[in-house]
Amino acid sequence: MEKNKLLKYVIAIALIAFALLTLFLSSSVLFDWFGIRAKEGNFVPLVVWANLLCSLLYLIAAFGYLFSKKWPFSVMLLASIVLILAYIGLFIHIKNDGLYESKTVGAMLFRILVTLFFAGIFYRSLKKKT
Repeated sequence: MEKNKLLKYVIAIALIAFALLTLFLSSSVLFDWFGIRAKEGNFVPLVVWANLLCSLLYLIAAFGYLFSKKWPFSVMLLASIVLILAYIGLFIHIKNDGLYESKTVGAMLFRILVTLFFAGIFYRSLKKKT
């Protein structure tokens, strides 16, 4: 297998793994599977719903990337916008004395950066095609 094709599979598998982990964790909190909701403490529903939506967007983008489509960058850009809006919503929630876990602030920033990282990879891939 050529080096570029192997790298493409590694990138797609990494995003799929991130998506599935996100899907599992966010749906477990929202639907109270496996007692995870109690372990999460004061979760912010807006953030968890945004993460759930983004997990689906990640899966769509990963499969589009695997099949050399042009639109995975746009999907990741949409996911980034969703996360940034949820991050703003989180800060509004905090400012209004809403309950939250402090780890959520860092976790959301990490998720935004990971999403932008994959968006950058897909953008670079798109530029090579045109």
